Amino acid sequence: METKKVYVTIHHLDNYGGSKNFRVGDKLSLRKDHNNLYDDEAIMACNKHDIKCGYVANSVYSVARGTQSAGRIYEKMDETDDCTVRFITDEMLIAEMDKLK
Repeated sequence: METKKVYVTIHHLDNYGGSKNFRVGDKLSLRKDHNNLYDDEAIMACNKHDIKCGYVANSVYSVARGTQSAGRIYEKMDETDDCTVRFITDEMLIAEMDKLK
C-alpha cells in the first residue's frame, strides 16, 4: 500500500531572510511552538543551523492549494518532525513531510 505524500506551506519567510536562502531538497525541522501567543497550533520551521526561518501556514489565506495547514497536521506529528523543500516561490516554500503518524 502506497503512503500518501503530505505537503505543507511554509510562510513568513520575509521575516527570516526570505526564500533566497533555500534550495529544493533542503531539509527543515518542524517544531510545535507552544509559546506562540497568536496560534495554539503554531508549527515553526527551522533550518539546518537550527535557526527559525518561518511557520507552517494555518490560514485559508496562506495555505497553498494541495497542502495541509498546521491545524491539520498538528496532532499527527511528533513534537519535532522533518520535511524536505520541494517547491520555492518568492513568498513561500512547499515542503514534503518526511513522516507523519
